[in-house]
Amino acid sequence: MTAFGGFGEVAAALALFFATHSVPAMPGMRGRLVSMLGARFYMVLHSVVATAALAWLIAATLQAPYVELWGFHPWTRWVPLLVMPLACVLLVAGLTSPNPFSLGRGARGYDPACPGIVAITRHPVLWAAALWAFAHLFPNGDLRAVLMFSGMGGFSLMGMALFDRRRAAQLGKAEWVLLLAASARRPAVAGLAWRAALGLLVYIFLLLAHGPLFGRYPLG
Repeated sequence: MTAFGGFGEVAAALALFFATHSVPAMPGMRGRLVSMLGARFYMVLHSVVATAALAWLIAATLQAPYVELWGFHPWTRWVPLLVMPLACVLLVAGLTSPNPFSLGRGARGYDPACPGIVAITRHPVLWAAALWAFAHLFPNGDLRAVLMFSGMGGFSLMGMALFDRRRAAQLGKAEWVLLLAASARRPAVAGLAWRAALGLLVYIFLLLAHGPLFGRYPLG
């Protein structure tokens, strides 16, 4: 009998994925790693390790035993189909916009008078991950999918609170309140337009590549 009923590899991959994101977030850890490795090499190494951990998690999930928790219903396929365009737009906007709060390019170049996506959400990348994860729970009612999607969705939601707490501690209460107030201004529509268009292109690509990559065809 395989370890943990065949789900040991999924658990190990989940643990590695969580570690790649939670360990650098520990107080002082990121600074020590950057000083040891250099900022550029640290970012490249972290991206490679995080991507490899995600790829391993997906592969381990696909290879784990199928244990049905609830049956498939045709309407459930529409949940990710309708939610994923928003998730892709948030992902692209988060990765291409300066953001003093969350993932992406960081605060360099951030203009409080023109916050863009930050005026809508402080954590666009984490919201994209949470929407992706929870939307995919609906049509995938088996244990392996529930472990992966609920784990990643919950981790994304917890990450928002962790990022806020860490940044508030770094900035101090007064500067944190000012930053929140400045980011609440109306977003620059022009800055979001091309990001939304690119996000929809990413969604179309994922829709077309989903079958060849994961063996599931969302459109039927």
